[in-house]
Amino acid sequence: MIIKDGLVYQEDKTFVKKDLYIENGKIAGSPAEVTDKTEVDASGLLVLPGLVDVHSHGAVGCDFSDGDMEGLGRILAYERAHGVTSYCPTSMTIHKDELRRIFKAMGSFSESGEMARVAGINMEGPFLDVSKKGAHLAEHILAPDAEFFRECNASSGNKIRLVTLAPNVEGALEFIRELHGEVVISLGHTAADYETAKQALKAGANHVTHLCNAMMPLEHRNPGLIGAASEDENCYAELISDGIHVHESMVRAVFRMFPGRVVLISDSMRATGMEDGTYDLGGQQVTVNGRLATLASGTIAGSATNLYDCMRTAVSFGIPKEEAIAAATMNPAKSIGVYGEVGSLTPGKRADVVLADQNLNLVKVM
Repeated sequence: MIIKDGLVYQEDKTFVKKDLYIENGKIAGSPAEVTDKTEVDASGLLVLPGLVDVHSHGAVGCDFSDGDMEGLGRILAYERAHGVTSYCPTSMTIHKDELRRIFKAMGSFSESGEMARVAGINMEGPFLDVSKKGAHLAEHILAPDAEFFRECNASSGNKIRLVTLAPNVEGALEFIRELHGEVVISLGHTAADYETAKQALKAGANHVTHLCNAMMPLEHRNPGLIGAASEDENCYAELISDGIHVHESMVRAVFRMFPGRVVLISDSMRATGMEDGTYDLGGQQVTVNGRLATLASGTIAGSATNLYDCMRTAVSFGIPKEEAIAAATMNPAKSIGVYGEVGSLTPGKRADVVLADQNLNLVKVM
């Protein structure tokens, strides 16, 4: 296949008018490598890599923590239809036996048809700080446990790519030192101060879970995790740019503080793609009104927005579209170690392609 005359997004974050060649599901380097000469006219369109969402719980009435693999298939179909071609289903803090069950079910799961591909599992709980639990149930929060993590990972077929950890809880540093070579360790749901966060990053953590949410705020005398992570050039920071979780001024500030290291995420829940109403998230009722999803206490509980819309919202806040696209494609792929396969339109990588107009309205997913 040949995608003709589009503005192709490059690894240096520029657009170049050129043809894009695809052979056997991979990006090819020249027309000589292409046997299927079918042409797709992309004149005037942006040609983007498929988006990579490393943190999402669900959509279209389904949630990964249900342990229902048919439901996961529906989530993946929804995501692909909305430009997300690589996806990390994300668990909540639920009972240990339920976590065992859903990870075991993932051990035999495989995509089929028009679905986003699973790039790995994101294990958001249960190793969190109760004081910053957010929408996670306190009774299921556990101390960091390397043995339990390895049990879950093995049963999933070693698919866990990312695990969230509160660095201020007992045993956290030991967990990081032992496991940072096996999984990406993300700091989050924590009241950690600056010094504790610095220690955790030095020990091997290199990711932050939904920056600004479920952590201490950035203060001039107490910069906390946000300040510590901003100074670590190897640390990626997730950001929910749905217009609800983080004020637009802070979104702009985060892009300045974390140059080339912002990872846009949806943190979407089962209400995404559904009508307003009441839904379940990790065993708690969530009321959704427009883009706002809250617990009975008023706590924001995940989002009702997909990653493509979060990327467009970031652009509406003044983030250059070249940077917003990188934050939804290249950066997340790099952050979980799959950039050799996806995240850019580079020869040899998977041919996950999105066509969009100049205003980033989605035209086609290929």
